[in-house]
Amino acid sequence: MSAQDPACQLLARQRDDYTALWVVGPPLDSWLVDQSAGVVSGDFEALNEWSAKNKQARTPFDLAEGELMGKEIVLFWPKAHQLGIWWLKWLCEQLPSGTPFEVAGEHQGGIKRVPKMLEELGMPCDKRDNARRCSLFATHTIAPESASESAWQNFEALGLTIVSHPGVFGHGKVDEGTLLMLESIESSLPKKPLKVLDMGCGDGIISAWLAQRGHHITAVDVSAFAVEACKRTLAANGLKGRVLSSDVFSALENERFDWIISNPPFHKERDISYGPSQRLISEAPEHLSAGGRLIIVANGFLPYPDHLQRAFQDFETLADNRRFKVYAADK
Repeated sequence: MSAQDPACQLLARQRDDYTALWVVGPPLDSWLVDQSAGVVSGDFEALNEWSAKNKQARTPFDLAEGELMGKEIVLFWPKAHQLGIWWLKWLCEQLPSGTPFEVAGEHQGGIKRVPKMLEELGMPCDKRDNARRCSLFATHTIAPESASESAWQNFEALGLTIVSHPGVFGHGKVDEGTLLMLESIESSLPKKPLKVLDMGCGDGIISAWLAQRGHHITAVDVSAFAVEACKRTLAANGLKGRVLSSDVFSALENERFDWIISNPPFHKERDISYGPSQRLISEAPEHLSAGGRLIIVANGFLPYPDHLQRAFQDFETLADNRRFKVYAADK
C-alpha cells in the first residue's frame, strides 16, 4: 500500500522501513498507520485508526513526562502555527536533549515557517527533502527555555475564566456564534436543572456557562486538546461536569439528554466538512429524552435547515444576526 497524503508520500521515499517510527500529530493515511509503531495525537479519529491496527496510540496528555516513544519520530506540522510551536516545545520536554526527529508538512499548511521557528527556539535545522509541495526537515531536541505549559491562555468572558490552548477552535476568544446562541437562550433557560450534552465543547465556555446556572453537564469533543481545555475551564471556575473524548455520539452509547447544545464545526483542517454536523442532527433524536431539545448555532449560509427538517420535522430560528443563525428543534 502506498501513501496518499502528500507529506506521507515525501516521507515514504526516504527509506523502506519505518517500523520503529512514532508519528506526532499526523494526517489519516493508511500507509502511515501500517508502517509506524505508534502515534501521539490530539485527534480522536487518528487515535482510533492506530488502535484498530493494534498500534500504540496516545494523547500528549496521557504520556507522562519523559515516557519514551520510539527512536524515530516525525512531527507533522499543523496548520495552526502556535500549535506547531507547542508540539516542538512538548517534544523537547518529553525527550532527552539531543534526540533527533523530523518535521514534515505541506507548503500550504505552513511548513516553510519551520526553519524560522526552529531558529527562534535555538534548535538546529537541516532540510532533508522537498517534493509534492511538501518539505521535510531534520532537527533535534534541546533543553527548553520555556515550558509548553505556557501556551495555555486564560481569559475572562461572560463572568467566567476560560482556559484555552492553540489546538482548540477559536483559541483565546469567544466565538461570535457561541455568544449569539447563549444570548438567545438566556431568558428562556429552565430553572429546573437540565441534563445537557455540549457537543464539540471546545474550550468549555458553553459547558461552564450552563454549569454555572446549575445544569448537569456532559461535554464531548473529538480533540484531546479541547477535552483538556474544557476540564481546565470547569476547574478554574469551581464547576463540575463530565468531559469525554468522542466522535459525535460514539462514547455515549444509548444515553439521553434533556438538551443537546452545539456550535458544531464545519471545517477539518482546510476542508469544509459537514459530516460531523449532519451526524449530530440526524442522530440527536436518539439521544434526546421525550420533549428534549437540540440547539445549534451555524453560519447563515450552511444547509442545516434541510437536515433539521428531515430529523425533527419542525424547528425554529431563535436568533439571526445575518452572519449566524441559532436553531432549536424539539423531539
